[in-house]
Amino acid sequence: MESNFKQLILTLQGQLPGVDEGIASELVDMMMRSRKVGRPPRGQPLTGIYQEICDRIRQHLTQLLQDCIEKGLLDPDPAWGYQLRTQATQAALSDPLLKGLALEAQRQPNPSGLRQHALLQLVEAIRACGRLARPHRAKFTPSFYTLLYEEAVNRTLVYVCQKIDTYDPNRGQAQKFMNWVNFRLDRMVIECRRQFSDRDTQELPNLNDLERLSQPEPTSSLASDVRDYIAADPEDVFKSTHIRKCPEASFQAIALARFGDQSWEEISNQFGIKIPTLSSFFQRCCDKFSDQFQQLL
Repeated sequence: MESNFKQLILTLQGQLPGVDEGIASELVDMMMRSRKVGRPPRGQPLTGIYQEICDRIRQHLTQLLQDCIEKGLLDPDPAWGYQLRTQATQAALSDPLLKGLALEAQRQPNPSGLRQHALLQLVEAIRACGRLARPHRAKFTPSFYTLLYEEAVNRTLVYVCQKIDTYDPNRGQAQKFMNWVNFRLDRMVIECRRQFSDRDTQELPNLNDLERLSQPEPTSSLASDVRDYIAADPEDVFKSTHIRKCPEASFQAIALARFGDQSWEEISNQFGIKIPTLSSFFQRCCDKFSDQFQQLL
């Protein structure tokens, strides 16, 4: 898929003004295939709210792509295509569409596969819409708030799935769906804070951002512990997780390079990989291995 994406981008870049709309449409189709929101239940056609969401994302993605074509901003890196689709998804997920997913979940029998699908789509949409609040952020250190917030978001999404039948689209401030979600998130942040021990309230690292620990002169024992753990790789996962078709560009190699005070530009030159691709891969790995890091810390 990556090679096909690059080929289509290179084809578009070589076109004169008045680009073949068929090529642009094919590129949009390719980017839409791996979308997380606007997907039908397995084995069923794309209809209803899922069709509406899919069409809206496609509409925004087509416009964004056309703007990039006109401005000469096309990039053959698949990570660029992912970012473009992310922007389109965020722009597409209006409050009526989020409400539509919530009401679709309410309509389905509980339990049932159709309700589970609607709830999973709703969770993906909440994460993708870009309107999750960050309540009480100023009360805590950035690193501690990250841990607190992640736990609160996860608990809020569980609440949404368990209590979706209590959602009333005609109640609440401005009757907006995300107000219902964010009201619960606000309470969850407070609840999580109360449950954290005194040890947890110390300055802890941001598990989704090892960048802070990998800055020059990581003198703290915490930074050393994380670096040594990644180097030891007891489960042999940090080295085996690498950028596609580039085994040497593993999470282990990139993380240790950052701990070694190498800049992203130096790492990019070392592996021959663009900085956005490296950074995106690094962030995904931090998310993927967050449980292991949390156990260590």
